[in-house]
Amino acid sequence: MENYSLLQHNTFGMKVRAKRFFEYKSVEELQQLIKSVPIDEPLLHIGGGSNLLFTGDYEGTILHSAIKGIEVVDETDDNILVRVGAGVVWDDFVAYCCEHNWGGVENLSLIPGEVGASAVQNIGAYGSEAKDTIVLVEAVELRTGQLRVLGNAECNYAYRQSIFKQELKGKYAITYVTYKLDKHPVLKLDYGNIRTELQSKEHVTISDVRQAIIDIRNTKLPDPKILGNAGSFFMNPVVSREKFLSIQKDYPQMPFYEVDNGVKIPAGWMIEQCGWKGKSLGRAAVHDKQALVLINLGGATSDEIIALSDAVCKSVKDKFGVDIHPEVNFI
Repeated sequence: MENYSLLQHNTFGMKVRAKRFFEYKSVEELQQLIKSVPIDEPLLHIGGGSNLLFTGDYEGTILHSAIKGIEVVDETDDNILVRVGAGVVWDDFVAYCCEHNWGGVENLSLIPGEVGASAVQNIGAYGSEAKDTIVLVEAVELRTGQLRVLGNAECNYAYRQSIFKQELKGKYAITYVTYKLDKHPVLKLDYGNIRTELQSKEHVTISDVRQAIIDIRNTKLPDPKILGNAGSFFMNPVVSREKFLSIQKDYPQMPFYEVDNGVKIPAGWMIEQCGWKGKSLGRAAVHDKQALVLINLGGATSDEIIALSDAVCKSVKDKFGVDIHPEVNFI
């Protein structure tokens, strides 16, 4: 399709268009489409558009996966391997796992987007990350159509990072992701307000955890159908222990999380301390219930959202001496 509106393909609600847009339902169809794209033309593969900010019309070809299917490929007494099409809605997959009592992704409930993006972004929430369960990632090179399979270690996963956001950025389309899930789930309840939400439950199930997280997210995060947004706009910074201790002297109540390479400080908390929660610049604003989220109040341009992002980052840097960076990709 030519001169195609991307309004339904970006959750920020940017009224932009693509020169060409193609959706495919199989690896073979994707390989055929790749052959038809001029070698000198920009080429972009998108998922659900929940982690993108289009800064203008896209003067090239955009591809989107409609590869579906959830297939059990191996099973032991303790674990199950599930191969999932990249075009499956992420939360539909999480719901499927919880219905079957397969543990590992329940804390990632209600994260917007599609399965393919989980392997690119290493999505995470409430003490879990996609990398904890990903075993294999199947991909197609966008310029040659060649197939490639990467194991977990090859994907170079880190906090909100992967090889697909670094040296392979923009070079591959994810087609399938295989996850290793636990048939005897060990529930993670000590992150955020999960345990508080579940305090009335005598015997907590995996479905209880999913519902608790859905309830928590619904109270804090805006519906993109009502207020355009990309969920968490900023990544939580990881600072050295020395830097953390210097900040903690002035803010003893500061929330934090110990991680392998330092201390993670919630960016939303710092943004709130800077007075941005609920404040706006033009038609872009910081959400009044979760300062990590930037919202489109209606008709906001990408320039307005970027200006707000820059202003927030500067405030955090000035107040705490910490750099925060957008998680959202500017296109």
